[in-house]
Amino acid sequence: MGQARAVALKKESTTTDALPQAKPEEVRKSLDERIAELKTLYLLKRVAIQERLNDFEAIWRSADDFRLFEELVFCIFTAGASAKMGINCIERIRPILLTATHGRLTRAVLHKHRYPRSRSGYIVHTRKYVQREHAMNLRNAIESITDFHLRRDFFAANPGIKGIGYKEASHYLRNIGLRGYAILDKHILRSLHEFEVIDSPKPPGTRRRYLEIEEKMRDFARNIAIDFDELDLLLWSIKTGEILK
Repeated sequence: MGQARAVALKKESTTTDALPQAKPEEVRKSLDERIAELKTLYLLKRVAIQERLNDFEAIWRSADDFRLFEELVFCIFTAGASAKMGINCIERIRPILLTATHGRLTRAVLHKHRYPRSRSGYIVHTRKYVQREHAMNLRNAIESITDFHLRRDFFAANPGIKGIGYKEASHYLRNIGLRGYAILDKHILRSLHEFEVIDSPKPPGTRRRYLEIEEKMRDFARNIAIDFDELDLLLWSIKTGEILK
């Protein structure tokens, strides 16, 4: 039996070695086919995607201080969780968002969020900072920063704002209608890897790496003639089946 298995394995190995290897042209064709499918899906989803982006821009045009802060809190809830979890938590705390203590916020989202205590603490910390330093006027704070990257840094690298990094800072700015920021969550990173835009779907661990991936995504969008912000929502909707905030 041992000799027979050895012969079989040798035969299998020989057969595998004899298989023709894919030519570079065939690999490129496969990628081209997937990009063609992506463009087809874009045509099907474009109107819904553009409507969602228009919704975000309407927030910037009309939102008051409370709404802009609420959107920031949504992103604090979403970090390390999900958009749906963030939406559910916002519904629970909206009436008490500006006044509730850490404990009351925690109780309000208990069993609704994966990290009710830590996220509630981040919200109270951030609320105190925005009240103290900006009188709750996030619009003025944002408009005072004209540099594209520094505007995101204000949220991602500001010790007064806890609970969000570059992904959720980008998410926040996009959700209030400011374009051009990539939201590099697991769905987008996996998609970019599948389309050979990046070598690995591993989340960027530094600001520099985040900006590098964002720029590669921007180049990809340009090369396939799809608007950058629309591509972000397109890739996310393909992975999740939804076009959420």
